Amino acid sequence: MHLIIRASGAGAGMLSHLLAKNPNNLYDRTEKDARVRIVFISSSEEETEAVIYVTPDPVELVKGDSQAHNDITQYINDREFVTSSLFCTYIRGALGTALNGKPKEAYVPWVKEPLQLELSFGPVASNLPDRTVEELFTALGYEVSIERGDAEYSFDLKTRSSARYIRLNGRQTLQTALQQLFVLIPALDDYKHYYISDDEVDKIRRYGAGWLEQHPQRGLILRRTLRFAGAIRQYEEAAAKELRSAAEMPASASAAEVPVPGVSNGPAEEELKEPRVRLNDLRYAAIARTVEELAAKASIVDFGSGEGKLSARLSTVPGVREIKAVEPSAASQLRALDRFAKLEGRAGTVMPEPVTGSLFYFDESLRGKDVMILCEVIEHIEEYRLDRVMDNILREYSPKTLIVTTPNKDYNAVYGMEEEQIRHNDHRFEWGREAFSAWCGRWARNYGYTAELTGIGELSEAFGYPTQMAVFKKGEHL
Repeated sequence: MHLIIRASGAGAGMLSHLLAKNPNNLYDRTEKDARVRIVFISSSEEETEAVIYVTPDPVELVKGDSQAHNDITQYINDREFVTSSLFCTYIRGALGTALNGKPKEAYVPWVKEPLQLELSFGPVASNLPDRTVEELFTALGYEVSIERGDAEYSFDLKTRSSARYIRLNGRQTLQTALQQLFVLIPALDDYKHYYISDDEVDKIRRYGAGWLEQHPQRGLILRRTLRFAGAIRQYEEAAAKELRSAAEMPASASAAEVPVPGVSNGPAEEELKEPRVRLNDLRYAAIARTVEELAAKASIVDFGSGEGKLSARLSTVPGVREIKAVEPSAASQLRALDRFAKLEGRAGTVMPEPVTGSLFYFDESLRGKDVMILCEVIEHIEEYRLDRVMDNILREYSPKTLIVTTPNKDYNAVYGMEEEQIRHNDHRFEWGREAFSAWCGRWARNYGYTAELTGIGELSEAFGYPTQMAVFKKGEHL
């Protein structure tokens, strides 16, 4: 992963001084188990170009991690190898002088002097569409170009890839440009490797000073960098306090009464005052409600149970006597065990039983149960393999009721996503309402079930619900 900074025209020769790096020497340090190198490709009064290159140590990344041996995540996770919040952590020490605007005294006047800059960085693994990525930077005056590399593929992967390389061109001070990147790169990736504390709120305030408050995508940036309503509220209160001080407003004025530039009283603010229920929680509630209404529900199989949240939710449904939480990941099962242990001894609660298993292997102990559930599971399976899965479930396991939930691709338009974009990097496909209905109808007819389709989440008249749910019921149990 890399960041390339190129200055051209008047003042270009000041780049090395503002970075506090000798262009004739290689900067080579180890920061948090990653090797950080800075090399100058060119250095003159007309053009100076510096390359910041980071190589994490894959062995050191998993050393001391008690969970590392439990599953294969450490071998397939790319988060440590893309330009993300981790990358910013790695290079912060090397760029500290420029970020803080404190070069040697002779060069201090250049800190506030705009330079003609070209900033290139990547790869960035972002679930944001190209259009939104461009808007994040064009709002700051940059010209933006996005590339997906030069690899040739025999199938349509390149256009669907979330990994991109971004190039910015614009006139800006080096300090402001770097501060903007240190806020926007974590917002692009939407991945945080650390706990979001008061320090993170303070960092966003410092690095966002002078530009973030007026940014048209400010709400999106805050949600993706600070994540939690409490942290965002803390930021808003601090920003409002600064505005009051600047305007010499009475101390009695509340933060809520102070307008924040560039922000309307839209959904983002309402969300802070009264946080919406997460879609995941709505799914669990809808599934639990469906199970409650079933006549036969004594035995349940929760396939792909993950950390056991749904199984724990179903443990209190009256009439349930047995829950098998089937999950292939040992790490997820360990977290599920901790969750289930907290249920022990509670009146009217059934202890879920963790089971190591897969949809692709038959387990005699799961046959003939009352209810089988696949909550947000099928989209993580290659579409061509679903026939085998459904044959295994409906013919071999033959549950009285099968409940399936999956994302509604049509609804992605409500999220501002591009047509071919998917909600999660691990999704192998996503179906719209028509495709899901046809799929459910075919399998119901093949095995003597009926399929009732409903939706979960906030309804869009044009695109339906964000989550689709199908309830398959065996003919003789209708």
